[in-house]
Amino acid sequence: MAEQRGWRVGIEVGGTFTDLVAIGPAGLRTAKVPSVPSAPDEGLFAALAGAELPLAAIDDLIHGSTVATNAVLERRGARVALLVTQGFRDVILIGRSDRPRIFDLAFQRPAPLVRRRDIFEVPERMGADGVAVRVLDLPALEAPLRRFLEAQAYDAIAVCLINGYANPDHEEAVAALARRLAPAVLVSASSRISREFREYERMSTAALSAFVQPVIDRYLQRVEARLAGDGFRGRFSVMQSNGGRLPAQAMRESAITALFSGPAAGVIGASRQAALSGVPDIITLDMGGTSTDVCVVSGAVPGLSAETKVDGLPLRMPVIDIETIGAGGGSIVWRDEGGMLKVGPASAGADPGPACYRRGGALPTVTDAHVVIGTLRPEAFLGGRMALDAAASRAVFAPIAAAMGMSVEAMALSAVRLATANIVRALRRVSTERGRDPRDFVLMPFGGAGPLHAAAIAQELGMRRVLVPPSAGVMSAYGLLRADFSWFESMTRAQPLDGVDAGAVRAVYDEMAARARERFAHFGLPPPERFSFVVAARLKGQAFEVDVAFDDGMLEHLDPARLRARFAREYARIYTRRIADGEAVELVSYRLGAMLPQPMDEGMHEAPARFALPAQAPVYTGDGCCDARLVSRAELAAGDRVPGPAVIPDATSTVFVPAGWRAQVDEFSNLELVHG
Repeated sequence: MAEQRGWRVGIEVGGTFTDLVAIGPAGLRTAKVPSVPSAPDEGLFAALAGAELPLAAIDDLIHGSTVATNAVLERRGARVALLVTQGFRDVILIGRSDRPRIFDLAFQRPAPLVRRRDIFEVPERMGADGVAVRVLDLPALEAPLRRFLEAQAYDAIAVCLINGYANPDHEEAVAALARRLAPAVLVSASSRISREFREYERMSTAALSAFVQPVIDRYLQRVEARLAGDGFRGRFSVMQSNGGRLPAQAMRESAITALFSGPAAGVIGASRQAALSGVPDIITLDMGGTSTDVCVVSGAVPGLSAETKVDGLPLRMPVIDIETIGAGGGSIVWRDEGGMLKVGPASAGADPGPACYRRGGALPTVTDAHVVIGTLRPEAFLGGRMALDAAASRAVFAPIAAAMGMSVEAMALSAVRLATANIVRALRRVSTERGRDPRDFVLMPFGGAGPLHAAAIAQELGMRRVLVPPSAGVMSAYGLLRADFSWFESMTRAQPLDGVDAGAVRAVYDEMAARARERFAHFGLPPPERFSFVVAARLKGQAFEVDVAFDDGMLEHLDPARLRARFAREYARIYTRRIADGEAVELVSYRLGAMLPQPMDEGMHEAPARFALPAQAPVYTGDGCCDARLVSRAELAAGDRVPGPAVIPDATSTVFVPAGWRAQVDEFSNLELVHG
């Protein structure tokens, strides 16, 4: 019998596993299959096959992947030509004078994505006030630019002219000329990507955009062709780093926004699921096979950062404020030259994967460590669909255990504790070091490995509650379904806060809102229904800004005193210093988010169990083995309680409840772990 139409499907391709969540006429379906690093789209279609869901039945397909990120990390992107203002050829090569790791004697700056010989200087100059200092002569530029572009086979062209954020006329004209001279080459103008000051960051962002654009374009073309050939007639969209999504066709023009789509989707899904249980303030812990991502969510709204880095290269555009470390289930356990135990950042990934996967892995990993100590049950992994080889896990830990004079179990537990300590440090970076007390938040772990470490991490940070969502191992795929369509605009317009012209500020936001509506129309979407407003402000003379968010009502009646008070509160929270009444504040940049909310569903549910379990299992805790309760999560109903120690596997992940903790199921299928 043919499957009924009306399915909404989210598929997230991670470094180790590809996850799927589908919600439709027959309820909820999940799938978790190994990723194919060399061909990420193979994982996408394998997940659809695993869910036994025909493409003709899908109305809405949302995708997130690491394709753009991997292109940067592995330097497998396009060959980029960079067009800059005359005299500024070396900006992207010089970078900043800072040294991120002061005491690392072997530190080297990341190599730029563009070679010096691929940088072309344009005779023009725009002033910081948006008035041309040196007028652009397009007819005179045409011949030398043609020779430059014809001398090499470029895949993409990035245009970033000095002060192009203040007035993009020269950039747009040069970009149009480049498209005419090289019609088969993708062209990116920095003013279309980020209209903010700081030339190095804006140039780096433009180069990154050009570098990944052809890669994403080819990837999405390949996926779209196969979808259409297999009967898909629905809407296909792709997750962005800012927590929203765009139609696939739009993403082929804005690939840079997809760099961190997978981690962003997980934060969106977790925040929406936690809000159902009345928990708006959470710290997310997404521990997958390759890495761990952590993020602070306040008031059910994830924090946005105006800038981040990918492989050490600055990216100036709104992204969900996520801290990533190389500590996942596949992270390799090793000893350094001094004999100290280390976990990660190298990972066994999906191929060959941990030794227990029986795919040729020969190095100990965090997943193998959990198998050895008993917190990961071989018979229950992935709902019983993938058996683990416990003997192989013990075998790869035996050499390192012998070298350190420890038992295999003690060695494996040490690896787990070290991975936990690494994650605790990452959580402190997004909480304590930014003026937030982690004890004011609830820890929400997901990903295949997150719920195994969550209680220990929470206890180390003094957090008394942990909320584990249902089907936690595929939460990122669920987040894809909960993502709204969105587009962000930014602009630098520096002015003193005292005596600010409210009309001028509103005009800036009106201009950005108009551009956002144009983009939505260009993408074939209905107009946005909701806007968010942020101003980046600073004390006069300082080099960095503080983001201050405000609502539509405040924009209508902009009061400099109220804006100053909000800035002062945020400044004090971050820097623990109150600003004096006479200190001058200036508004620097403005950011507008345009959103088109999508239909809400009733939330995630637990996938059915496919395995039988004994009542108890031995777990090594460091003081010997204890008998832990072994309970399938799918068998637990709202109100059920399980005291620790307990191991609670489901179809996508496993929850470990240590002694002194208890687990209980709430009405939204979330599993709450409480200490004491």
